[in-house]
Formats: sequence, C-alpha cells, structure tokens
Amino acid sequence: MGGVGIFIIIVAIFALYLFVVFIPVRHWIAAIFADVHISMFTLIGMRLRRVPPAIIVNALIQARKAGIDDVTADILETHYLAGGNVLRVVDALVAADKAGIDLSVKRATAIDLAGRNVLDAVKMSVNPKVIDTPMVTAVAKDGIQITAVARVTVRANIDRLVGGAGEETVLARVGEGIVSTIGSAENHKIVLENPDSISKMVLAKGLYAGTAFEILSIDIADVNVGKNIGAQLQTDQANADKEIAQAKAEERRAMAVSLDQEMKAKVCEMQAKLIDVEAQVPLAIAQAFRSSQVKI
Repeated sequence: MGGVGIFIIIVAIFALYLFVVFIPVRHWIAAIFADVHISMFTLIGMRLRRVPPAIIVNALIQARKAGIDDVTADILETHYLAGGNVLRVVDALVAADKAGIDLSVKRATAIDLAGRNVLDAVKMSVNPKVIDTPMVTAVAKDGIQITAVARVTVRANIDRLVGGAGEETVLARVGEGIVSTIGSAENHKIVLENPDSISKMVLAKGLYAGTAFEILSIDIADVNVGKNIGAQLQTDQANADKEIAQAKAEERRAMAVSLDQEMKAKVCEMQAKLIDVEAQVPLAIAQAFRSSQVKI
C-alpha cells in the first residue's frame, strides 16, 4: 500500500508539473485582472499550435488598456502564424489611435505582412522624414554643368503602404525632375540665381504618385557650377574634325604617291618598249639587205 501511495504521489506531482508548464495559468490570471476575456482552452490551443501565449496575452492587454476593442485573440494568433510581428502591429495601432490616424487592425496586419514597418509608418505620418538625394548632375542649355543636392521631406501615406513604391523611387523621380528642370534652363545663371525654381517645378510634377509617401517639400541644399560641357564638346568636336581632316589629307597624299608611282611604272614600261623597238630596227634593216628587199 505504501508503494502504491508513493506512485500516486509521483503521478500527481508529474501531472501538476505538466499543468503548470503546459497550461499558461499565469497568463490566464494576468488576462483576467486586465479585463481581457480569454478562456483557458484558448490558451491551451495556442500551446498546441505553437503560438506563445505570452505574446498574444500581452498584446491583448496593451490594446485593451489603450481602448482598442477590435483586436481579438484570433486576429493576433492568425497574424502570428502568418509570420507577422504581433507586438509591432499593436504598438502601431496604439500610436495611430493616440495620433488620431485612422488605422484598422486589418490594414495594420496587411502592412506588416507586406514587409513594411507599420510602426515606423505611423511615426512618419506624425513626424515627416527628411531624406537627401545623391548629388545630381545636369547641364543647362548654355552647356554649363550644374550639380545639386536636394532635401526631400516626405510623409508616409498609410493608404498606399501596401503596393506603393519606396524611398528609392521617390529619390529617383526627384533626381530625374532636377535634371529635367536644369536642362530646360536657358543658362546656368538662372539656376544659380533662383534655385528655388527647381524645387517648385519638381514639386509641381506630382512625383509621389504611386508611392507610399507624400512629398511635402523639396529644398535645394546645395548647388554648384561644374565643367563647361558645351565648350568641352566643341573642343572634342574640333579635335575630331581635325583628326578626320588629317586622315583624309593622309589618304589623298597616299593616293597621290600611289598615282605617281603608277605613272613612273608606266613611263618605265614605255621606255622599255621603246628600247626594244629601237633594238629591232637594225635587225629589220639587216634582214632586208639579206633578202634583197632594199637596193642601194
């Protein structure tokens, strides 16, 4: 009987250990005190599906304390199983709610699953981000090279974060707009005197269409004069024309030399024929005497 009692005690201790380890009693109690309604069986199901109950419960408590009622355990668990970041989504929802930004749970989870940082997007909507373009080089109509660096202030557009282009596209479009604006200037002095004209013309092009951002301002941070590309091109063209002319002159000289040599060869050939003919004359006279065709 003593052995059976010991066995029962060991089984009871093992069962208690499994109950404490496998069943998240601590998280269930924390949820109850935070007024978050989640059943014990739901937490057990999370264990079976390999979803950490601590993450889900903590996210639910945070959402409830922030007054966000449309966040449920099923939504968070589904998002976790899809590979999303549950805590970051809840942080973004809380930040958006405090900032008065309309952000639903469905859109927040979609943005997170799309690979974008939804929390950073909310922060950028509240506090716009400033990004600098690389040095852009363009040439005005007078041939003078201009280099410029622009500072672009952008704000995240929550509605276009899914499927919208990123910062690289915005910078590329701004750089293209700067090149086009400088290239359409009559001379480089106009650009130097009114660098803000670049900002206005580029901003008027609506470059943020199809991107995940809204361009608030484009400011020219630095503008400098570069090389005289027009003069350099003219010099290069003159050098090229000179080389072409020299090549043609060399070609004509070679043709003249070839023609002269050909004429000399023909003269030599004619002289040889003349000598041969002159050599035949005495022979012909001698032959005539022998044949009595010539009488003296």
